[in-house]
Amino acid sequence: MDEFELIERFFNRRISSPGVAVGIGDDGAVLQPSPGHDQIQVIDTLVEGVHFPADSQAEDIGYRVVAVNLSDIAAMGARPCWMTLALTLPPKNEQWLDDFASGLFAAAGEFDVALVGGDTTGGDAVVATVHITGEVATGKALLRSGAMLGDTIFVTGTVGDSAAGLELLGRGERDSFLTNRFLRPQARIETGCRLVGCASAAIDVSDGLIGDLKKLLQASGVGGELDIDRVPMSDAIKVHFDESHRTRLALTGGDDYELCFTARPNAVDGIADITAIGKITDEPGLACRQGGVIVECDDSGYRHFQ
Repeated sequence: MDEFELIERFFNRRISSPGVAVGIGDDGAVLQPSPGHDQIQVIDTLVEGVHFPADSQAEDIGYRVVAVNLSDIAAMGARPCWMTLALTLPPKNEQWLDDFASGLFAAAGEFDVALVGGDTTGGDAVVATVHITGEVATGKALLRSGAMLGDTIFVTGTVGDSAAGLELLGRGERDSFLTNRFLRPQARIETGCRLVGCASAAIDVSDGLIGDLKKLLQASGVGGELDIDRVPMSDAIKVHFDESHRTRLALTGGDDYELCFTARPNAVDGIADITAIGKITDEPGLACRQGGVIVECDDSGYRHFQ
């Protein structure tokens, strides 16, 4: 089947989504933004052998490429609306395509995100790129640049789980919770929306907690102190990894897609599943405290081109 048959069969699902005047089938989508809203545009690419093992299930790849973009939308306090897909494929059978599409639409369907266009091409490895458009009330987007002295540093959920799950997969082991945290990350859309007007700055944890927190501090022009003993870790990671190993995974492992944000302590009362892990300071950089003393911070999170 050629490119156009592939799109029609696996990806052209009839939609009646608000704001979509023209979807798949033309040279471009025609979209109608909501009055009184700013648009948020995010894009992420997953490459076989770089972002996921070559033997990953197609359904998990499809789900994950949407979820990682949803996480960027969440970090800005927005709601996702529409997405496009660019997919490069080596020869694949129809079952693979059907499974990939199932995962893609499963993740998109959780937040009513409509696929409105894209492109497919042949290549030597699977490369999946999703672009998502979200909306947030005008002037209300959460940025990395708003943290200020007196703010507390928070993180949602638990961290280190995804890196732990990937490490277990590499060993040929599985833990249903940890491996699912890598294969099927859950974007914090609802929390991100609740943080609008409460948080001063936010970032999603994709490249490691320390590395991403440093990006937020640099963008805000402030310093920070991280209390390692307060960093939340799951029961599952504690079962499989000793304290030193799981602490390293929690601080530098990527792909958790939790939100790290800053706010006045009483501004986020009532928001579930968040943990205070530090504070903003006027000293440049990030200081890490463990057992009451300052320790060396390792920010060897994931970086491309290194």
